[in-house]
Amino acid sequence: MSISVDGREIPTTETGFLENVEDWSESVARVLAGQEKLELSERHWDLVNYLRDEFVNNAGNQPNTRTLVKAMAGTWGDKSVSAKTLYDLFPGDPSKQGGRIAGLPESRRKGGY
Repeated sequence: MSISVDGREIPTTETGFLENVEDWSESVARVLAGQEKLELSERHWDLVNYLRDEFVNNAGNQPNTRTLVKAMAGTWGDKSVSAKTLYDLFPGDPSKQGGRIAGLPESRRKGGY
């Protein structure tokens, strides 16, 4: 499978994740989000960029939803951020759907912990 972005064919897995993390760009993220009927707001980008930073600069770390809640509460300066807040942004699971849009490999962990 693949997606077409700016005249390039980007290979994806059967589940829609990029085959190569290096193929990611903001244009790719917009196409992936569009496939999921999401329009990326500033808060979406905060989470996507956090996921990419953790993966690229922290030995392939893919934070779970609990960790994302804490990180986004700090980023947004809002102690009322909850899992629901993140699921409102990424209804398909903030860590998994957000990870797909962030160009990360599919996570194999189970559960939210």
